Amino acid sequence: MKKVVCVLVVLAAFSASLFAGGTKAPAAPAPAATPAAPAASAPTPAPAPASAVRWAYWGSENRVKISQQAIDIYRQQTGVTVNPEPAGGTGDHFTKVDTQIAGGNGPDIIQMGGNLPDYVKKGVLLDLKPYAGKQLNTSTIDVSAIESGTIDGKLYGVSTGVTMPALLINKTLIQEIGVPLPKVSMTYAEFRAYLVQLKAKLPRGVYPLQDIGALSSNSTPFGYWSRYNGTPIYDEVANVTHVKAADAQKYLELWKDYRDNGLVPPAAEAAAYAETSADTSALIARKVAITYVWTNGLAGYQQATKDDLDLIEFPGAEATKALWPAPSQFYTVNKDSKNIEEAVKFINFLVNSADAAKVLGNDRGASASSTARAGASSTATAADKKVLDYMNAAGPHSSKETAHLPNDTELNSTLFLIYQGVAFGQKTPAVGGQEIVDLLNRLINK
Repeated sequence: MKKVVCVLVVLAAFSASLFAGGTKAPAAPAPAATPAAPAASAPTPAPAPASAVRWAYWGSENRVKISQQAIDIYRQQTGVTVNPEPAGGTGDHFTKVDTQIAGGNGPDIIQMGGNLPDYVKKGVLLDLKPYAGKQLNTSTIDVSAIESGTIDGKLYGVSTGVTMPALLINKTLIQEIGVPLPKVSMTYAEFRAYLVQLKAKLPRGVYPLQDIGALSSNSTPFGYWSRYNGTPIYDEVANVTHVKAADAQKYLELWKDYRDNGLVPPAAEAAAYAETSADTSALIARKVAITYVWTNGLAGYQQATKDDLDLIEFPGAEATKALWPAPSQFYTVNKDSKNIEEAVKFINFLVNSADAAKVLGNDRGASASSTARAGASSTATAADKKVLDYMNAAGPHSSKETAHLPNDTELNSTLFLIYQGVAFGQKTPAVGGQEIVDLLNRLINK
């Protein structure tokens, strides 16, 4: 589960960035009958442009669009060119990055998520602390955000902003069928009753809730439920999990109940929508009324539909404070980069520039930089204001998250396979529950 610092509010595309700065070196003079001018009078050649600096990130079509807008601003201000290479989701992103790193061709700037510690252990990332106060202005960034990217006293990641898990509702669809909008805070019993109410009014083939357990990012809802259940996935101090097989079985049975009663789509239909972004969302396709997002995803989802969307809490948060604010993602630098200073300067722009903040908004989380926040506040969108409203309501129902499970990326991929085995009827919740606990213990001891 993702390692998080408790901060107020705050990942599907992949990108490579090209920097080229300075002016062209003067052309060689044409041959002349008269002697050439003395060397001292010749113009001094400008420094050669930096070699390509690549920036790998993930995100939706909207993120690609606004990232390009920020890139354009940076080029106008500095003369540096950045060429992005967007790709689909976190799975594609890290598969490609890992392959490139293994081949000695890793990106210079790598967007990370909760698996930041895993890449620190792999020895991939650069300590950015020596650049603080120089190419990177850390004085404007919230201390807690700096701490979230600091491991063993070294600054490996600069927080892109903070975010929080939420349920996303299609207000327009719900109002069309004549059902009252849900409360922001509900118990699990109230939430299930509300899903039943939706099911009775929704058209055939449209479901109340996406099967969020069936998503490749399902460690977040599982992590939330584990916190709600009082059995957090990972205890860093004791280096153990508090999840027992019976606890994991209860989680799988919860979703089996929803599936058996038509409150979520059948397994095959749910699997058709990856929910890695608005582009792959069952909610945007109007196949479900509710799905799960991180708050920084709201703008991208809203951009993709004319329907009015909003955020509510996961069930039970008010009583248990099981929600958590988290660093959305991190900007990191490959330690083998040939253009470290250029990479750090661009990160500084993305994090601290008021001009960048005006176009980036909350897409990568609510900014942790005072200068960026000042810029963004003047142009806050309706979606950004909804995020702030949600954070004001959910913030008191949150607490600091437990530490990330080691090998976080593998947790997502394997938990997904176990869950799908239960969803498609290939194994029972009891078998799946034991497999989940075996997985957690294996990753802790790996």
